[in-house]
Amino acid sequence: MELVTTVQQVRQQVKAWRKEGLTVGLVPTMGFLHEGHQSLIARAAKENDRVVVSVFVNPIQFGPNEDFAQYPRDLEQDSALCEATGASLLFHPEPEEMYPEHFSTHVDVDGVTENLCGARRPGHFRGVCTVVSKLFHIVAPDRAYFGEKDAQQLAVIRRMVRDLNFDIEIVGCPIVREADGLAKSSRNTYLSPQERRAALVLNRALTAGRTAMERGERRAQAILSIIRDELDEEERANVDYVKMVDSVTMEDVETAQRDVLVAIAVYIGKTRLIDNFTFHVE
Repeated sequence: MELVTTVQQVRQQVKAWRKEGLTVGLVPTMGFLHEGHQSLIARAAKENDRVVVSVFVNPIQFGPNEDFAQYPRDLEQDSALCEATGASLLFHPEPEEMYPEHFSTHVDVDGVTENLCGARRPGHFRGVCTVVSKLFHIVAPDRAYFGEKDAQQLAVIRRMVRDLNFDIEIVGCPIVREADGLAKSSRNTYLSPQERRAALVLNRALTAGRTAMERGERRAQAILSIIRDELDEEERANVDYVKMVDSVTMEDVETAQRDVLVAIAVYIGKTRLIDNFTFHVE
């Protein structure tokens, strides 16, 4: 595996692969990789001849009071994980490489960004779509891989790809969890031991909601009340949102009449965690 830092280096390598007739997969990340990212890389390696992993903490998707400066970074660890999992190229640019002086072009996706995290983090998805569209142009992959834990992000990227005619297959990969059910996240490292135990309430709450749906409940208000009641049992949990939305449009629904996403965002101490499940209506 090779580590490169410039757009030109990536393009030269991908061009050489294309001359050999090889397929290319892309896994965009912000680094501090864990088993969730590893599952994306492994699937990309299985489905493509070569895999590019980007490690870039994207400054323009962080709000002014968010954790850009504190976001965990460990390039040596990331590089070892990527190589062990089958990546061919690790792209680790500096911000100046991605956003040169006088950079002034951004990508906005309307509608699907306006609920859930988009409502709580103004400008976040503008930053996500801008950096992902740049990576798509730089790498020009056949497939790109995203985790379903960031379900709204996945829906936004799918819409962007459709609307802007990117010739790229977007592959969503299942949430990877710890043995006790906590969804893998780079931000889990922020949690104290007490907060780490408290964070288990997210999965418990979602499991309670899913169980009610499996037993036939379809009313959003009833499902969300069950989830909130479980979250309220944990004194360290401060709910940001609990929502049931259409799995494609991300719009609130009153009743699950087609596939829905049940998504939550909860602060455990100062750490904001997200989790979700998709329920497929027969």
